[in-house]
Parts: sequence; structure tokens; C-alpha cells
Amino acid sequence: MFEKLFGRWNNSKIHLSEPVSKEDTDLIPGGISKTVSENISALREMFGKSFDLIIKDTDVNGIKLSFAVLDGMYDNLLVSEAVVSPVLNTDYSVCDPDMLYEHIGKFRASECDSKEAVTMGEAVQFLLSGFLLLFIDGVPRCRVFSVQGYPKRSVEPPESEAQENGSHEGFVDMYKDNVTLIRRRLKSPYLRFESVTAGDTSNTSLCICYHAKRADPDIVNRVRDSLLNMKLDIVPGSGAVRPFLEAKGLSFFSSVGSTERPDVFAAKIAEGRVGVIVDGTPYALILPYLFIENFHSLDDYLNRPYYSLISRTLKLFCFFVAVFLPGIYVAVGTFHQEIFPADIIFEIASSLQETPFPLVLESIIIHFIYEIVREAGLRMPKSMGHAVSIVGALVIGDAAVTAGLISAPMLIVVAITAICSAVISPLHQPSSALRLIFIAVGGIMGLFGIMLGASLVVFNLCSVNSFGVPFTAPFSPFDRYAMRDSVFFAGWKKVGKRFIQIQNMKGSDKH
Repeated sequence: MFEKLFGRWNNSKIHLSEPVSKEDTDLIPGGISKTVSENISALREMFGKSFDLIIKDTDVNGIKLSFAVLDGMYDNLLVSEAVVSPVLNTDYSVCDPDMLYEHIGKFRASECDSKEAVTMGEAVQFLLSGFLLLFIDGVPRCRVFSVQGYPKRSVEPPESEAQENGSHEGFVDMYKDNVTLIRRRLKSPYLRFESVTAGDTSNTSLCICYHAKRADPDIVNRVRDSLLNMKLDIVPGSGAVRPFLEAKGLSFFSSVGSTERPDVFAAKIAEGRVGVIVDGTPYALILPYLFIENFHSLDDYLNRPYYSLISRTLKLFCFFVAVFLPGIYVAVGTFHQEIFPADIIFEIASSLQETPFPLVLESIIIHFIYEIVREAGLRMPKSMGHAVSIVGALVIGDAAVTAGLISAPMLIVVAITAICSAVISPLHQPSSALRLIFIAVGGIMGLFGIMLGASLVVFNLCSVNSFGVPFTAPFSPFDRYAMRDSVFFAGWKKVGKRFIQIQNMKGSDKH
């Protein structure tokens, strides 16, 4: 019977209700009509010739009913067993439309959540969220049932944050599945999830996550206000939300963290952070976020403390190499040749004489070529990624050196820089931009320009203040207790039962 009404089986299930956007309740002006045909005509006019709008008419005791749902957004079995069968296969002793409306909502479809829409705008918004609409002739209201069944991706290992000893579960695109992954790791009644809607057209669901006993209420309120006041038409991903949460002022570094690991996200929430989960993307945002956390990974907390110290020190070293090495090489090769030993400076000088470009221009060209190869390997299918690497290494690398277009020392510098950039993947964007800036500065002002530029970068880092929390904490301002988990991890016995709690520094309002 149900297959005749609504079509074939849909395997995907979700039984949770969706939030209703209050911004689009005026999609169709006016309230719901008492006449079912007028309501159906309004829906058809609104959706036009969209093939996924399914409307089926029936009757109960002579009272006309109409079901409306969007194809592909409902669970076939849930609709059949929890809504359609109870509504149609029951002998009703009431013939009044209002009594029938209340009877269906309370008793005949009790296996799934039932809500009520009083305007056509609300009914359309429920319909777009995967609800089933039920119109009853003679009732100026609409009964809606939570029967969602979206196609979704299953939980898989995170791709961008692979860990040796950590969990193999990563966030997925459905934000309510991500909420479940967090609940499994933080079984606390004080864990809060607040749902808001963003995007005038997309009406994307956003979830604010925090621990009520540890998160600073001022930070939570400011995050909520920032999300509610966003002026966006659509929200394609978490990257569109990030600029509205970042600290004011110009900076190469983002004061909002990002992760696709539920265990990392849960640990940050336990420290008093505020998380933002965006529906449709597997990347969750974390704030406030510290600069030193770009060099932390989950394995640091699961290995021996001395190895964590080595790992974090190595990442810091790779960051400085990725940012400063090409600029220092250009500065020394252009203005400070006396720093090199005699044998090395002779080899560098002979290689530079064979290339047609100045050192600074050669460095910029080869770094642009490296970024092109990296972007091609990132965007192309995985089956062709190895071919791009081979072409970049053999053709561009070896052939360019052999032809005398690029010097061998410069190619070595670029290779070392590329490897170090891969070690600090969260900082790839700022390190790439700063690298080109320091190459230009080193070629114009030498090592003095490099030192001046490094000082400006440090000043810029110290000026970033995200929701009252300094970006350079716990170094500036210095916190002795928080240093237990900075460059080195003191170990679980010394850290204790609870991690350092992020707190808003009163009196600071630079966000």
C-alpha cells in the first residue's frame, strides 16, 4: 500500500528532528487554508516543476487528506509503519476534522516525532528539512512528522589528520552524526549543543558545542552572536563561517582551529573551548585557538613525554625552515656570501653563473612551480597523483637543472622546504605566503630585512586576541601551569585529571 503512495525503499535512516529556520517562515505569505486543494496548489506553485515534490491524496471517513514529502529525504519504512499505516488502517469513531487532526497527532502516529505548522512558510521549511506534511480538509493547520532519511556518508578514518595511535573515526557530513560521535566521548550532562541556522538561501544548520561548567559564558555568548549576525546567502562549508569568528585585524594566522577528529574536538571542549559544527562538512571549528596548538597532535598525548617533546620540537623546526630557509638562502647568496665556507660558496657561485635568472627571481619561479605541482596533485584524481609527482620530480627538476635553467642548490632548498611544509600541514597557507614575502625581502634587504620581517611577524602574533584569549598564550602572557602542555607535554601523571582550562582574560575586547 505504501509503495503505491510514496515509491520505493530507501535504506538510509535518521529519526532526529531538524531545526526550523525562522528567517524563511514568510516564504509563502499567509496562513494555512482550511481547504486542502488550496494548500496543495500553493505548494505546487512554490516548487514549480520540481520532480522531487511528491503529493498523494486520500481520505478517512470521508475527510480528505493530503500527504506531501520530498523524494530522497525521507525514510520509506518509517513513513509506512509510523505514519501512513496508522493513519489509514484505523477505524475512527470521530468524523470532525479538528478531532481527527488531534487524534492523528497524539495516538495514530506516535512512533515518530510530530510537530505542527501554522503558516505555509513554516510548512515549507519543515518540508525542506525532510519532514512529511499532512493536510486535513477543514483544519487550518498542518501536521508534520519527523521521517528524515537522507543519503549520507558513513564514518570513516580522517584523511587530513591521520594518527598512529588514535581513533580511526572521523567526522562526517551530517552534523547530527557528529554530535553523536562527541556524545560517545563526553558522557556529561553538562555538554550543550545549540542549533542555529545561517544562510538566507541555504538555511544551513550550525551547532554550537560547549561544556556548561567549563566554558566561559561570555565566550559562548559572543560566538552565538557572531553566528546569528552573519550576513551570508549560502554556507558551503566551515571555511565560510571562519572569518566571522576570527579576531579582528590583519594576520596571516587564523585564530580559529579546525579538526575532523571527534576525539580531538571532545578534548578541546573539555578544556572549556567552544566548538562549531557546520552541517554538510566534516570539519569542525574550535575557538579560542592558540598558535602553539598548530604543532600539537593526538599522538603527542598517547606517546611517552620525551618523544612528544621531540615531535613538537621537530615541528617547530620545520615551521621555521619552511618560512625562512628560502629567504635566508637568497639573502646570503645575494648580500652575505662571506658567511658560506670557501668550498661551498665556490660551488654556489659556479651554479649561479650557469643560470639565466637572478637568485631572487629563480627562487620565486621555482616556488611557484612547486605550488602548481602541489595544486595539481591535490585536485587531480588519486590514480593520477603519482604521475604528477613523477613529472614534477623528473621533468621539472632534473631536466631544468641539466638544462641550466635552475641551479641544483636552489632545487635542494625548495625540496627541503616542501618536505618541511608537509610536516606542519595546519600552517601550510600562512607559511607559503610568508615564504614568498621573505624571499622578496631577503633579495632586497638581505639578512637585516629577514630579521625585521621576523620581528613584525612576532608582533603580529602577539597582537591577535581571540575572544579575550591571547593567541600566543601560554608564552605571552606567561602561564607556568599551562607550560605543562606547550612545547613539551609533562605526562598524564603531572597534568592531572583535567587539562588546562581556557579562560577569557577580563578587560580584553579586541574581537
